[in-house]
Amino acid sequence: MLPEGDYLAENGRLTLAGRVVIAIRLRERQRHAAIARELGVHRSTVKREVEAGSVDGRYRCKIAQRRADERRRRPKSDRVKLRPGTELWDEVIARLNAKQSPEQIAGRLARDFAGRDAMQVSHETIYQALYVQGAGALRHELAVEKALRSGRTSRRPRSKLGPRSNRSWIGEAKITARPAEAADRAVPGHWEGDLIIGGDQRSALITLFERNTRFCLISRITVHDAATVTDRLTEMAARLPAALWRSLTWDQGVEMAEHARFTIATGCPVFFCDPHSPWQRPTNENGNGLIREFFPKGTDFTKITDQQVAEVERLLNTRPRKVLNYQTPAEKLDQLLTVATAA
Repeated sequence: MLPEGDYLAENGRLTLAGRVVIAIRLRERQRHAAIARELGVHRSTVKREVEAGSVDGRYRCKIAQRRADERRRRPKSDRVKLRPGTELWDEVIARLNAKQSPEQIAGRLARDFAGRDAMQVSHETIYQALYVQGAGALRHELAVEKALRSGRTSRRPRSKLGPRSNRSWIGEAKITARPAEAADRAVPGHWEGDLIIGGDQRSALITLFERNTRFCLISRITVHDAATVTDRLTEMAARLPAALWRSLTWDQGVEMAEHARFTIATGCPVFFCDPHSPWQRPTNENGNGLIREFFPKGTDFTKITDQQVAEVERLLNTRPRKVLNYQTPAEKLDQLLTVATAA
């Protein structure tokens, strides 16, 4: 006989009646999904409830209820730690202002303050402080307008050129000819590049991202014809040792029509993606999305200074990355340079 009463409280949490139903259905050997449908919850809720309320491999509804009551009474240590006036609060604000995500901040704090529990916080708690706790008290102290990324779901084609089959400058420099070592990111020195076109349709940013370290180079140009792009790319490549320039992957834009001249100057071959295949430059596509946080679509780069561009480059290269185990691209590149110097 099923218990009387609501199975869920107003806040959506399971009640004792709901837990009794779980115990009965488990004895009847029903699956979690079937129990969840009866209670009106997701099956993962039932799974977590069974795990939390089991003793010696058997679900005990009264013990589960008591444990749930104790958890609700227990103060959330993370939320207590992340409060105004603490070192942790100030550190989180500083890193949000540096355009780091809550997940990046949480991961990096674990590295930078290893062994200091007071300086550890989960990314979920940071999100809570931004948008829920105290009406988003953390968000109100930020110096930047947006605390988090709002990335695009797709990229709109910019080129108004004719069919790509007419792009004779590509020749044999197709991505299929790129060294296989570039694909698995194990060997450093393989780059992806692109232009971010300004709102005036003439100015642009040249963006380069190294596939292994995610290190970026950014440079502002007032026109993006082939000669200007080639000259500036050559200057950008000179900022790093030649050993770190094994290949450069680009889309089929006409701005790279003089790629052979770049290769002669740097020793770095250029390879072109297939038409309409931005996923063949994933590091650069993601990186350009990050750059758009600082320079939104429509930005006229003739009104942006080189110092502003350099600061964005610095922020991205010192941003902890989950894919790098929360190291920064600058740290990864420095490791490569140290090894190269020692050799």
